Amino acid sequence: MAAWKQLVLAFAILVAAGLLAFTFVPQTRQVLAGLGFDVAPITQTQGESAGRGGAGNRGPSEVVAAPVATATINDRLSAIGTGQAKASVVVNPFAAGRIVEIAVGPGTKVEVGAVLAKLDADSEEIALDRARLSVEDANTKLERVRSLRSTNTATAVQLADAELALSNAKLEERDADLALSRRVIRSPIAGVVGILPIETGDYVTTQTDIATIDDRTSIKVDYWVPERFASEIKVGQAVVASPVARPGDVLQGTVTAVDNRLDQTSRTMRVQATIPNDEDRLRAGMSFRVAMEFAGDTYPAVEPLAIQWGSDGAFVWVVRDDKAERVPVRIIQRNTETVLVQGSLKEGEMVVTQGIHLVRPGGALRIAGSQSSSSATQTLARGG
Repeated sequence: MAAWKQLVLAFAILVAAGLLAFTFVPQTRQVLAGLGFDVAPITQTQGESAGRGGAGNRGPSEVVAAPVATATINDRLSAIGTGQAKASVVVNPFAAGRIVEIAVGPGTKVEVGAVLAKLDADSEEIALDRARLSVEDANTKLERVRSLRSTNTATAVQLADAELALSNAKLEERDADLALSRRVIRSPIAGVVGILPIETGDYVTTQTDIATIDDRTSIKVDYWVPERFASEIKVGQAVVASPVARPGDVLQGTVTAVDNRLDQTSRTMRVQATIPNDEDRLRAGMSFRVAMEFAGDTYPAVEPLAIQWGSDGAFVWVVRDDKAERVPVRIIQRNTETVLVQGSLKEGEMVVTQGIHLVRPGGALRIAGSQSSSSATQTLARGG
């Protein structure tokens, strides 16, 4: 190696050794100060810093904290239900025959017993007339036997037979009258007639649908609720409903029926609410959005950054008496801006959200922007 390269290398080694000595050997600075170099202020500052570090008198760690809030969940239920009429029947005739008259049309409001249609009834009318003649004949015979019995010309057995014949004739008359009445199809409920699927002249049987009648003075809405609300819904509880097609219409109703079991597949329970329909604006088959309010469950709410994880699960750092305290929590629900937890937290307490790497159990803390966590909590309590 050339001589000049050796000199350069030696000089570099000397410079490096001097820097290391100046940094890590306190006596080097004293020697330099004795030679006239102005290093006394540097030596003093470093000495003071070393003294503070050695004494362990570092101040409280500064962190960012946010107050614990509260939030309520499971306090509102929203479901989609289907409406049905208060009462709805599909009318079928009692007997087969040919339609000879239709007395109503679609949309007609009818009362109980109103005539909907008539079937041909010629044979039934003849049978009724024959039965009436039989009753008159039996009655005449009975009067004759009673007259003969008064003179002991007729026996008691003949009188009993005459009375029995009259009773049978009356039963046959009632049967013929019933058969004739069933040739007239009547409404079993009060309501509104739907579109008729029959025409005059059609031959119908007991399985033929004559008309559908809906009593829509009120609408029953069937909907399904999750399992967690099953024990809280009671008959008579208020509900608010609005037709999906007209969300601006807000209707008040009440729960009128609650099923006695949950569906094992969906884990939901069927509930039925009744909504008045005084203005007749609602129809069976409409879909409704049903809302119900409950007391709900209230939990502490913290910012997502406050949640930390350890070997035993989630926890947060709470500032109490200007010191850090680790509080285990169980996460209930995560939202966009908050996390609902279960733990020993009170509303208004400050939890650390930033600077968590500086926090140690029992370590002194100072919340950024305030003199102490205690004063911050007091300010929050005063509403400031």
